[in-house]
Amino acid sequence: MYSTPDFRKGLKIEVDGVPYDIVDFQHFKPGKGGAMIRTKLRNILTGRMQDITFRSGEKVGRADLETREMQYLYRDGDDLIFMDQTTYEQLHIKVETIDGKEGYLKESQMVQVLLYKGEPIDFELPVSLVFEVTNTEPGVKGDTVSNVSKPATVETGLIVQVPIFVNLGDRIKVDTRNGEYLGREN
Repeated sequence: MYSTPDFRKGLKIEVDGVPYDIVDFQHFKPGKGGAMIRTKLRNILTGRMQDITFRSGEKVGRADLETREMQYLYRDGDDLIFMDQTTYEQLHIKVETIDGKEGYLKESQMVQVLLYKGEPIDFELPVSLVFEVTNTEPGVKGDTVSNVSKPATVETGLIVQVPIFVNLGDRIKVDTRNGEYLGREN
């Protein structure tokens, strides 16, 4: 169990049987009565934000969460298949629960899979990944105005806005948090 003095950003708690991630919190003392803690929580299962106020000293449960390193194998319809490297157990994560992160997955890639009560619900990617450009229009000679970009499709099917000098077959670094181009790799 956690008490309100234990609250910090990123702490995983369980309220009424639902796991939450503390996004923000603020202590305040109303004119009369005891101190209170206003929290902004993200529902780990749905991603929805919720504001909940707790009395000072109130106790909440620990979320039954576990993180395991797993290998991404392949996509099967609406499921992404991951394999635990120690037990060789294969787990399925539904595509609709991961909020568009499937475009960053390459076969055989290692990721941190988040499990809630033993069931996989999400995965964490590195901050940046390198992809090969598989489709893009060639840059027009003389079109050198700054900040000109074009769409490029990478090996996973993800579309990234890149500068005009990026060509087919180039390896580019992409920020997995926002999908932005970070640079070319050798």
